[in-house]
Amino acid sequence: MKFQDLNIIDPIFRALQDLGYEKPTPIQEKAIPIVLDRNDILGIAQTGTGKTAAFAIPIIQHLINDRERNTNRRKVKALIVTPTRELAIQIGDSFKTYGKNTNVHNTVIFGGVSKGKQKNALKAGVDVLVATPGRLLDLMGEGHITLKHVEYFVLDEADRMLDMGFIHDIRRLLQELPSSRQSLFFSATMPKNIVELSRKILHNPKRVEVTPASSTAETIQQYLYYTNKSTKKDLLLHILKDQSMDQVLLFAKTKHGCDRIARNLKKAKIEAAAIHGDKAQNQRQKALGRFKNKEVRVLVATDIAARGIDIDQLEYVINYDIPNVNETYVHRIGRSGRAGKDGVAISIAEPEENEFIRGIEKLIKRKIEVVRDNPFPQTEKPMTEAEKKEFEKEKQRRKQEFFANRKKKPHGGSGGGRGKSKRHSDRRR
Repeated sequence: MKFQDLNIIDPIFRALQDLGYEKPTPIQEKAIPIVLDRNDILGIAQTGTGKTAAFAIPIIQHLINDRERNTNRRKVKALIVTPTRELAIQIGDSFKTYGKNTNVHNTVIFGGVSKGKQKNALKAGVDVLVATPGRLLDLMGEGHITLKHVEYFVLDEADRMLDMGFIHDIRRLLQELPSSRQSLFFSATMPKNIVELSRKILHNPKRVEVTPASSTAETIQQYLYYTNKSTKKDLLLHILKDQSMDQVLLFAKTKHGCDRIARNLKKAKIEAAAIHGDKAQNQRQKALGRFKNKEVRVLVATDIAARGIDIDQLEYVINYDIPNVNETYVHRIGRSGRAGKDGVAISIAEPEENEFIRGIEKLIKRKIEVVRDNPFPQTEKPMTEAEKKEFEKEKQRRKQEFFANRKKKPHGGSGGGRGKSKRHSDRRR
């Protein structure tokens, strides 16, 4: 099937031609006709499958057709809610690109930046609003946004939305939305709590599933290194000796860990940048821009910050810290091998993470290939339950001792105490 077979109107079709789009991805082929027929959708699609176009294209077409019978001032007719600002920006860019030959206006709102420009855009009038939940509710509370005219509602990355604790915000939004609307619900995984939420949002939905839930793309080669905690840093530098790995997205568990890894890479003369929730929005966008332009070789990110990073040609993903939530592994490596392209995912497991690997392999129903040519092999064993308890006890003892000593120090020495606290925190994490 080609895009011209999907009954897409000429202004949108020309925009797709300019992008070089000829054939829709499976999610687009299945979803676009359903949305054009004004059905609700329950979509199960992992990242990188092209689902943004699957809902953006038909929504733009609806808005153009609706305008022929409605010439009133612009009001928010389509609302797309997504968990992170990076993903919101990406979706906003997609609406702008696909609708460039139309008069459909969109804007993006998210927290962490001044409200001024966002308020001005809303005041001027928009057709499509892409938003993160917190800033959306904030501006609604101030009277800058009303949802009473919304006819098309999209909840994207629903599983991540719940992981980030947005369930109460979503419930509040649902109370403000008109009951008569078309709703589209997309999630990479479909656990029970997601199914329950979808039932509250959708009306007689059509189910669209392009890959089994929690599966990894066949285009991604997956490799695994087993090492010790103390040799992880050395093993990473060994892996990055391969100069063909010129653009690498590396995942770390914590914000402090991201910063520490980026610092270590820079010391080794490897250009790196960290991106996480504590970074200002302009810092994150600058780091992402430099990474896309290949000015930065390694972008170190937390899971939440990495959502919305959309780089078509990204080939390499490294799991420096193995996630303890199995589905997170699928999300991470899905940043490579997008839209049929080849990808390589490398995971580095220390002894305490061996059990996470077993859970991941059970979920994806395949064994990850272990790299035998490893100069820093795993020689230590995971701690027993007794050792874990003793480790936690010792950690708490050191923590109490640290804070007790800091209280004894004169006020002038507090700056050094804060620095020490951060270093201890890094080691704990």
